[in-house]
Amino acid sequence: MAGYMVYWGKDYVKELEKAGDKGPFKVVYGSQHQIMPSISAVKVGDIIYAVTIKNETLAVMARLMVEKIECAFDYTMRELGTYHSALIPKGVLYYTEGIYGDFVMWEHGSGYVVDENTVKYNGSEGEVFEKLPDNIERIFHTDKLTEKPHLYHQKPRTCCAKYAASGKGSEIYPRLIPLECVKTMLFGKNKSVQKPLRFDKNDRIMTTSVSGFVRKMSDETMEIFESYF
Repeated sequence: MAGYMVYWGKDYVKELEKAGDKGPFKVVYGSQHQIMPSISAVKVGDIIYAVTIKNETLAVMARLMVEKIECAFDYTMRELGTYHSALIPKGVLYYTEGIYGDFVMWEHGSGYVVDENTVKYNGSEGEVFEKLPDNIERIFHTDKLTEKPHLYHQKPRTCCAKYAASGKGSEIYPRLIPLECVKTMLFGKNKSVQKPLRFDKNDRIMTTSVSGFVRKMSDETMEIFESYF
């Protein structure tokens, strides 16, 4: 079992508060964007801690015990009712209505618009550059889908959510860690490369030190995080 840290910026925390999302913490998505980084290193049984910077120190917002890792599309379809901009996986055909007609999507959003008069590729008039793949196994249409009640953090934050790590989670609220304790923490994929967080000349945690990646923590650092739950 390993511990990982994912960063929630101040703006996102405000969005959670505005939406009244107090948990329980249910899912972490992974993509190739800094705002929603890859979770490829996370395994079932690991623990993910969502953190933010509050009052010039680290605040643990929530804890998630990972019980399942799956395609983000499958998670959103099951738990939210629609795909919510998760990447369309292979074998899936998804119809959604647009201003020009039905937009047909497959394999990570490739697609074209179809109406009664013409076929438009990605919104521009012209021939269809690609044919539908032969491996279509599942077909969805937005008209036949029903949005399910869900928490704000269950919606992917970008259009490229690829994987979803879900499981049992805690309530969502800031648990402040004393700055002197934060300075003892180490992060890295193994002991030989573990390093502390970086601080600026005013002794403030640098955002680039906690954002952009899902960071694995040392066993000792994980014990500190665990003590807050």
